[in-house]
Amino acid sequence: MDDGFGNNSNFFQGAKDIAYEAKRQGRMQDSYTRYDGGGEYAPQGGGYYHGDEPHGQEDADSDATEGHDEEDEIYEGEYQGIPHPDDIKANRMAATQPVPDEYRDQADLMAERMKDEEQLAHQYESIIEECGHGRFQWTLFFILGLALMADGVEVFVVGFVLPVAERDMCMSNSNKGMLGLIVYLGMMVGAFVWGGLADKMGRRYCLIIALSINGVFIIFSSFVQGYGMFLFCRLLSGAGIGGSIPIVFSYFSEFLSREKRGEHLSWLCMFWMVGGIYASIMAWSIIPHYGWGFSMGTSFQFHSWRLFVVVCALPSLSSLIGLLFVPESPRYLLEIGKHDEAWMILKQIYDTNMRARGHPEAVFTVSHIKTPIQMDEFIEIQSSTGTWFQRWLVRIMTVVKQVWQNMLLCFTPKHRMTTLFLAVVWFTLSFSYYGLTVWFPDMIKYFQNEEYESKMKTFHQERVEDFTFNFTLENQFHTEGEYINVRFIGIKFKSVTFEDSLFEECYFEDIVSTNTHFKNCTFTATIFYNTDLFETRFSHSRFINSTFLHNKEGCQIDFSEDAETAFLTYLVSFLGSLAVLPGNIVSALFMDKVGRIKMLGGSMLLSTITCFFLFFGSSESAMIGMQCLFCGVSIAAWNALDVITVELYSTNKRATAFGILNGLSKFAAILGISIFASFVEITKVVPILLASIALVGGALLGLRLPETREQVLM
Repeated sequence: MDDGFGNNSNFFQGAKDIAYEAKRQGRMQDSYTRYDGGGEYAPQGGGYYHGDEPHGQEDADSDATEGHDEEDEIYEGEYQGIPHPDDIKANRMAATQPVPDEYRDQADLMAERMKDEEQLAHQYESIIEECGHGRFQWTLFFILGLALMADGVEVFVVGFVLPVAERDMCMSNSNKGMLGLIVYLGMMVGAFVWGGLADKMGRRYCLIIALSINGVFIIFSSFVQGYGMFLFCRLLSGAGIGGSIPIVFSYFSEFLSREKRGEHLSWLCMFWMVGGIYASIMAWSIIPHYGWGFSMGTSFQFHSWRLFVVVCALPSLSSLIGLLFVPESPRYLLEIGKHDEAWMILKQIYDTNMRARGHPEAVFTVSHIKTPIQMDEFIEIQSSTGTWFQRWLVRIMTVVKQVWQNMLLCFTPKHRMTTLFLAVVWFTLSFSYYGLTVWFPDMIKYFQNEEYESKMKTFHQERVEDFTFNFTLENQFHTEGEYINVRFIGIKFKSVTFEDSLFEECYFEDIVSTNTHFKNCTFTATIFYNTDLFETRFSHSRFINSTFLHNKEGCQIDFSEDAETAFLTYLVSFLGSLAVLPGNIVSALFMDKVGRIKMLGGSMLLSTITCFFLFFGSSESAMIGMQCLFCGVSIAAWNALDVITVELYSTNKRATAFGILNGLSKFAAILGISIFASFVEITKVVPILLASIALVGGALLGLRLPETREQVLM
């Protein structure tokens, strides 16, 4: 009985609490429904009451009853299923509230985001124009220019060190070819990876990591002694610097207004030329001084070419240091919803430029910037969840998934044709440019070798007895000769061939040979002491009572390169890099006046015309002149293509698309170099025709791309 009574008491008390709260909420409203102009209120409980009646009367009547208070009063319609006026109003207010993003259709979210991005693009353009172009942009220009310069250095460095490094590492021709291509392979992978990551993790952050990888492995490659490790370090250094071009152009373009973008991105391209000039001058100044180094026994040697490799890391490391003092792209931050950080950076740009102009009192007037609706799903892992490996694995897989999805967005119906057209233009221009720029030096060497061989001295059926050779033998061909009791002491054989010859009781001592061969020769009672005449020097030869004593240690491969050939390599690269200066200046001055598409198509068609002049190049000087002309004309196409690629894609996939296209261009470079090099000693017709056809096809497709000169950066 007591329990039942206690339960009833609790029930009544709960009902009283509910009634009190309902009435208290009701008193906070002045009315249920007001008639127009009458001052009367909607009926409650079947009657009307007027606004001039005292509101406290009802409370007074209730309080007059003993044992009753406000907690006892219950809205009389509550037990009749009639909704309370407050509930009706709450339902109406809820109906007008926006639906949370998680309950909305994906297509609706995408449409709203596209609308937000368009509004942001025009507002951001106005803000950048208000900030002006001044000290901040020029500081960033030089910092990012050093990163682009590092990319230019990376392309040239292997070609410069090969003539010397091949001796230290005993590289065969196939190994040399692999080393030349491995850098492009690393740059191809780096462009794909860093371009995609820059749209998800930030331009500045990814560029810092990419340059760090490049600088570290450049320095590592200068110390490693074996070919395999050197190849691996060059691969990773290429993978690091591969991200510089996609990120640098995307990063810098987001600090430029529409009227400045084409011109200043073209000026930025000049740093690639500066990188080639820097590498040529440093190679010319350092590598010939072979004694600039040290050694620790026979296991570790540090010669001048290794010092040159270290010097080539300076642009990358300098840009890395500079990036520590500049902010992230505010356009990227707005894209991912970080409004306050972006606003602070834009204010920093404004204040820096205004102070440089002598207006430190100027005030940044922008208070709010549109940010697009966010659609990415980020997975946040608590520190107590799983092991550190599992947490990192989830984060990495999430980023990989986002990057992959972003890459696929470049091939959606909206962007598919643009991406395909750009891919063809990037491929054809890179195939022709890199293929020919490597083919030119190879053809120059070929002409040199032809001229050298034309001066070869031939000795037929000579007989030499009791004679001592103590002078260099160079560019000679000896056939059917007899050498009786002849001594070869302390001399150098350079491009010497003995064929069908007899050596009887001869003595070879302290011999250094280059491109020297003994074919079908007979050696009788002959001694070889401290020579580098290894087994590979002898072809179909017989040895009768002959002895090899204390052969020289080291590589057993022939090296035909010399200081003169290396010097010519530096000179050709220097002139080819310097030749693009006029093209850079012209493209920068007229990019915004002529337009990107006309600049691209015109430059590629002019490059095609210069290719046909190569048919008349039959000497070293003619080839050098043709290379300078081709590089000077084609550079405008590269500059226009960089600008177009930046402007045709929105911020959330700009670096990703640039990375895909730049990675494809490195693949085209590998194909072009491999194909063109195989025809050097056969014919020059095939390389010229391939380059011309590729350039014409790329130009015609490039002319169908949309002009981006007047559009804002989306």
